[in-house]
Amino acid sequence: MLRQRILTALVLAPLALLGLFGLTGLPFALFTGAIVLIGAWEWANLAGFERQVPRFAFAAACAVAMLILWLSGAVHQPWPLWLGMLGWLANLYWVVSYPQQHAQWQGRSVRLGMGLWVLLPCWIGFVQLRGDGAEWLLFVLLLVWVADIGAYFAGRALGRRKLAIHVSPGKSWEGVYGGMVAVAVLALVFAQWQESASSDALWLMVLALPVVLISVLGDLFESMLKRQRGLKDSSHLLPGHGGVLDRIDSLTAAIPLFVLLRPWLG
Repeated sequence: MLRQRILTALVLAPLALLGLFGLTGLPFALFTGAIVLIGAWEWANLAGFERQVPRFAFAAACAVAMLILWLSGAVHQPWPLWLGMLGWLANLYWVVSYPQQHAQWQGRSVRLGMGLWVLLPCWIGFVQLRGDGAEWLLFVLLLVWVADIGAYFAGRALGRRKLAIHVSPGKSWEGVYGGMVAVAVLALVFAQWQESASSDALWLMVLALPVVLISVLGDLFESMLKRQRGLKDSSHLLPGHGGVLDRIDSLTAAIPLFVLLRPWLG
């Protein structure tokens, strides 16, 4: 398993870095759109569609929606991101109330609708964030990565109080706090690299913390859907790593919120 993980990372990491930081404009939108569409294909399975035809049909519907958003210029507007945030409020309620209220979203059409407000705003956020500059895209990717690492080590060392025992028994509140501390350090380092004033560094720390919290929600939300479907991974496309959704679940929530908060950073 470890060998598979390493080999997959060695192959995919250069491609991901090239696509994320070597492309701009339409090529970047196509690259990130392809990743999100693979996620849509996996999402249809989480929604209860095991056969390939409906799964590809959902991915195709998302592709059409992306095309409409691009041609209409909505991909550069904030309102789709705000709609996504409203969807994440509903996601938060369902995660907190699981499994008592799971009947509210058991319909396959409801779960497909979830995919629309999770995946499309994520793609729009990527496009808008790349337009702001590669450094902000790098920051939010590092933010999610560093938060995950901080949460892992803090949770293992100090974890006592369970965060969402019915959704992801391994996660703890102490892990969340550890992730927040790690991101605060990242914000300070990033501000120094950007040669920002002390007040700007403090503001970056403050705005980064809600992004950390919603990234945890993104992880928990996908875990909830997989648990309900009895799945360990969203797919087996990435040997040793699971599926695309398993790699971007935190980003689907963090990217839209960070883009909405980004104007406050100047």
